[in-house]
Amino acid sequence: MHTPVMVREILTLLAIRPDGTYVDGTVGGGGHARAILERLGPRGFLLALDRDTNAIAIAREALVVWSAQCRFEQGNFADLKPLAERHGLQALDGVLLDLGMSSLQVDQAERGFSFMQDGPLDMRMDLHQPTTAAHLVASLGEEALAEIIRSLGDELASRRIARAIVRERRQGAIQTTGRLADLVVRVLGARHGRIHPATRTFQALRMAVNRELESLTAGLEAAIGLLKSGGRLAVLSYHSLEDGCVKRIGKEHIGRWVSLPAGGERWEGTQPLVRWITRKPLTASPEEILRNPRSRSAKLRVIERIDFNHGQA
Repeated sequence: MHTPVMVREILTLLAIRPDGTYVDGTVGGGGHARAILERLGPRGFLLALDRDTNAIAIAREALVVWSAQCRFEQGNFADLKPLAERHGLQALDGVLLDLGMSSLQVDQAERGFSFMQDGPLDMRMDLHQPTTAAHLVASLGEEALAEIIRSLGDELASRRIARAIVRERRQGAIQTTGRLADLVVRVLGARHGRIHPATRTFQALRMAVNRELESLTAGLEAAIGLLKSGGRLAVLSYHSLEDGCVKRIGKEHIGRWVSLPAGGERWEGTQPLVRWITRKPLTASPEEILRNPRSRSAKLRVIERIDFNHGQA
């Protein structure tokens, strides 16, 4: 089990109530879920979700002592509403989403997430879905590949990498992480600094395979819709695209008051109404970064659902 990120801050800002009802939408190895369950009393409840069936199996075993208060579902947090309703949950005290890659996935070469060890070019979080990274690399045209690598990986050399992929696949299908990583290194040159040359390309393909931004948008909307008044949503993101999505959805639900020409005001925004608990995203402490390097890039944003009230908005 990898070390969970910013546990103390999450527990504090979610304001865990012993009798509360919570969802961990990305349970992984169960680190955050364990911390929440330790705060719950006999009447508290946690629903643990993950797209990865392997993660669900590991978390279920790790958290077996709380089996009376914790239920597990394999599924995408984009489908949070029907998954919650399956367990009779219609109003939540809190939701946690940790958007970081799980070491359970990265450390297994056969899952195809890592360029550090050779394996099949897979990258699926949900092994039941049909599309793999190898499928995208084999089937997309140069323009589409370049757009994915540019928009989801922020890779300045996206065009050159896409052109090299199309040229390379004419010699045979690109089916392994090692072959793709070597290709990117040939295009960009050897590593300079801490970041491997293939990092952005692999991130982009992983996000495209799993439709991560689309899932995040749907999951945020579902979570906000299920929160009680006073319920809170905490999101840990690890790069600017994820954090930007959380910030945008939050601002849409905070809304704004607009002055009318004839006098008075009208609120414009997306209901239900929320407010920021964290005006700016929190980051891990220097001490935590030393203990857990994975926390270095983490940003934590927390929002709270509130009743529609001019003074609060």
